[in-house]
This record gives sequence, C-alpha cells and structure tokens, in this order.
Amino acid sequence: MSGWVEETLHEDLHVKLKIDRVLFDSQTEHQHLVIFENETFGRAMALDGVMQTTEKDEFIYHEMLTHLPIYAHGSVRKVLIIGGGDGGMLEEALKHPSIEKVTMVEIDRSVVDLCTTYLPSISNGAFDDPRADLVIADGRDFVANCEDRYDLVIIDSTDPIGPGAVLFTETFYRDCRRCLSEGGILVTQNGVPFVQAEELTSSVSFFRALFKDATCYLATIPTYVGGPMAFGWATDNGELRMTALAELRARFDAEPVETRYYTPEVHQGAFALPPYVSELIR
Repeated sequence: MSGWVEETLHEDLHVKLKIDRVLFDSQTEHQHLVIFENETFGRAMALDGVMQTTEKDEFIYHEMLTHLPIYAHGSVRKVLIIGGGDGGMLEEALKHPSIEKVTMVEIDRSVVDLCTTYLPSISNGAFDDPRADLVIADGRDFVANCEDRYDLVIIDSTDPIGPGAVLFTETFYRDCRRCLSEGGILVTQNGVPFVQAEELTSSVSFFRALFKDATCYLATIPTYVGGPMAFGWATDNGELRMTALAELRARFDAEPVETRYYTPEVHQGAFALPPYVSELIR
C-alpha cells in the first residue's frame, strides 16, 4: 500500500490521510488492519478502511471518555472497557491511583499485539499494570454473562459496522446497565453528530428507556472530521452530570492526572450542546 488511506465511512464525505510509510497491512482474524505513518498525525491505525486512532490526537478521545466520568462520579474503583484495543483508554484510566481494577474486553487479540508493537506511546505500558485485566472476548457476550459490578463502563467501540455493530443495540446497553454498580456511569463513543445523526439519536433513545439520566457531551478530535464528536452518557444518578465546577476542581486537585485536553472547565462545558445536537436527542 502506498499513497493515501481513503476513509469511505460516510456516503457523501470521504477523507484521505497521506501514507508516508506503511508499518503493517494485513487481515486479522476479524478485520483488515493498517498501521502507517503520517507527518501531521504521526502513526495511525485504520480498521476495515475506517480511521481509528492516531498518535497526535488520541489523547483528546481517551481523556474525555475516562477522566470526565471518573471525576463526575467521584469514587470510581472498578472500570470496565469494552473495546479499546490500542490501550489508550486503559492507560488514561490507570492514571488514577484510586482505581483498583480496570477490565478491558477486546475481541481481536491482534489489535492489542500490533498496537503494542507499532503504537506503544498510546498504551504507554498500561498492559503491564497489575490493576489491568485484559480479556480477549466478544464484548457483547462478556456483558451478557458478567457477574461483576463496575462503577464505570466505557464503550470504546468502532463505528456500528462489522464487529462493532452489536455494541449499539438496546440489548447490549441493557446488559451494560446490569454490569453497573449503584449510581454507576455508562459512557459511549457515538460518532460525529453532523454526519452520524442516527447513531446518536438511536443510542440516547435506548439510554432513556433504561436509565434515569441520559444525554451526550462533546469534544473536537481532528481525526474524526465533520464537527465535534459525541459521547453518550447514561446513569441512574442524575446529580453526577450536574457536579459543580468547584467540586470538579477539588477532585482534580486531590487526584491530579496529566492531561492535554481535559480540565474541570472543559468537563463542565462539554455538556453544553448546540441546538443542532440537542434536537437529535430530544
């Protein structure tokens, strides 16, 4: 492979990233995986032709799906990650010394191994942390049969195509709810609302049938073009989303982690939705 990686996820919008050097290009057990170098984004990974992560901006995505719910909750001890084979979500969650265990369930062992080899800066040794529990399994089956309870469940899925499609169903979200401890939080990757409106609308409608408080929050990630990305939010404790800025700051100061995007102020502002997004989840 040479030239450009062209993403054709959206019918009316195609995106290309220039390939400076291919590091890996092959079919895994579940999907086609390409890892390559790009001068602007650093090393990058695509699955089945869809961009998943890049070295230069992965921190935004991973920080907002971990630190925001952790600081909102205030006493997270056990975390479940579904997906996240690059290890970035695991690495960010484990920055919190108060977290006792993070279980990560990834369907494709090859993604973990290849990202550890070619994208080591993203996981940054997180798989070697004794608090990390890596499970190679189908996330749908794991939550359906899970007997443990978690304070935070993070769905770090691909888009709702291929192996990731089952992670956007009401049945899956219902099983995730059962995996939560009392007052726990579920957060999800829900695409770019401007070009993936149905994905967000559908997920939040499922959340509202299952949880007392359901909405989304936003962050801008250069790799995922078309506007801000939406992250689904669901919990039975409606007070967590309304945690005051002073309290968020106190929690951040008490257990500071190194971040490049997340701050308590960004946390609070992320829930301020523009009308075009609010209308999708009414």
